[in-house]
Amino acid sequence: MTKRENLMALLRREPYEEVPVEFSLCPDLVKTFQEKTGGQTSYAEYFGMPWRGVEDIRLSYDPEVYRKFYPGGLKEGASIDIWGVAHEPGSEAAKHMTYMRNPMKDMEELEEIQAYPFPDFSKGDASHQKGQVEDIHSRGLAAMGSMQMTIWETAWYIRGMENLMVDMSCEPEIASWIFDKVTEQAVIRARSYARAGVDIIYLGDDIGMQNGPMMSPAMYREWIKPRLRKVVDAIREIDPGIIIFYHSCGTVTDFIPDLIECGIDVLNPIQSECMDFQEIYEKYGGKISFHGTIGTQTTMPFATPEGVKEQVWKNLDIAREHGGLFVAPTHLLEPEVPWENIEAYVAACREYKVR
Repeated sequence: MTKRENLMALLRREPYEEVPVEFSLCPDLVKTFQEKTGGQTSYAEYFGMPWRGVEDIRLSYDPEVYRKFYPGGLKEGASIDIWGVAHEPGSEAAKHMTYMRNPMKDMEELEEIQAYPFPDFSKGDASHQKGQVEDIHSRGLAAMGSMQMTIWETAWYIRGMENLMVDMSCEPEIASWIFDKVTEQAVIRARSYARAGVDIIYLGDDIGMQNGPMMSPAMYREWIKPRLRKVVDAIREIDPGIIIFYHSCGTVTDFIPDLIECGIDVLNPIQSECMDFQEIYEKYGGKISFHGTIGTQTTMPFATPEGVKEQVWKNLDIAREHGGLFVAPTHLLEPEVPWENIEAYVAACREYKVR
């Protein structure tokens, strides 16, 4: 099997040959990787990760257009993304973390919100996507289109979480308009990836907190679920075989049946600090696959290398009956993660006997 074939079989809960590896490194750990490996520039290549990303639709925009939505000004070094959301640098201790500012935070009228300069991906350039997919496939790897922050997160990044929650309860016309506008753009992006021939599309919104869901199931089903289903359906209309991932940090146990109903194939990350993988797998293991399960708040920074290996093997053993576990750290690996633990994770995957 190629790495692509192996990964797709695993995710479809079919027989596969080897346990793939996957993780993301923060800038500090990228430097550590380069020091440890003599200047290697790609840890995905070095560790043989099975997928590569395909670039999103290219859309030109002028960040200065959004300055007027920050009348108090922004901290020096701030950047403004394509949605108009500002990201201010933190202190030295914050490392790569930024402080987010919401351009619609002070808007009170629907007319103001409707006049906001949303990006229009239908006017962008997607001509590069098919070629990137073909190049990735020629290397025996899976092509992945990333659209995390699909609906809920994109909407609240623009509006502000508290304001959007209030809109959902008290100003439904405002909430509906924002959600529909964001969903419209998500559908355009998803269809573009699907037409380009990607194997995987990665959706997601953080709908869980450490100690429970971010909103009630009833609110989720009213506001987010129908729009997520619209994005998934748009993908399936073009290619029913695409694997659809969904990311949400935190406790999302209550939402798993909804995600399955929406057509999600793989749930990430099963945050071990607040979700029990064995319990979830016993209930849903034959219905959905999983990516993650190795804690980045606990196991990766604080376990011994042997402890990391044991956790990887434990979770893979849990998933033996139906398969479908792409075992990996649950989130970006931060500076406090020892390099030895990263090597231990990789070794555990390489040493595990699939059959």
